Amino acid sequence: MLIKYLGHSAFEINTNNKKILIDPFLIMSPSYKVENINDIFLTHGHADHLGSAIEISKNIGSKITAVFELANYCASKGAISNSINLGAWIDYEWGKAIALPAFHSSSTPEGIYAGCPCGYIFEIENKKIYHAGDTSLNSEMKIIGEIYKPDIAILPIGGTYTMDITQATIASEWLNTNNIIPMHYNTFDAISVNINKFEEQIKLKNKNPIILKIGESIDF
Repeated sequence: MLIKYLGHSAFEINTNNKKILIDPFLIMSPSYKVENINDIFLTHGHADHLGSAIEISKNIGSKITAVFELANYCASKGAISNSINLGAWIDYEWGKAIALPAFHSSSTPEGIYAGCPCGYIFEIENKKIYHAGDTSLNSEMKIIGEIYKPDIAILPIGGTYTMDITQATIASEWLNTNNIIPMHYNTFDAISVNINKFEEQIKLKNKNPIILKIGESIDF
């Protein structure tokens, strides 16, 4: 499978000709071709995560998976939505996914409550990918590491609105995973970081930092 970084917290996963988009805020990938997207996953309702999800769904029929309140909001705007909540595996053509707790806030661009924020684990091709969403460091990550044992973790590192580099390094240990992709950094001033510091701290834990440039993919 290919995991492509589209900037901020947006990723595409491509597996067996099925495409999944996560938090499609695509302003950092203006040339990205939005086509053949089977599923869209939203971690919460903030504009820098909701992004183009509704527009994509309306234009090409992609189904948006999100927690109940946010899924209903998307449906009210004309999108195709799949409402879920925390804690149950959901089956898809390409594998399965589960929504897990994230510690953050969530509202739509109009300020409407959008339900609880979340992260996701995707089980695809017998591998587990954890996209943490926007979150602080929290003890749920110990449970995720113990029970789900993700093969790769995609973690926010920008601080201010989420955990920072040092806290993400701690999370990498709690999650019991060796492969860490950073996200939610250097999009705007409040989340500006020195990415070399992230790389150094992760390597000190004998783990593998995977720093993707915008538009770059990793075959995992």
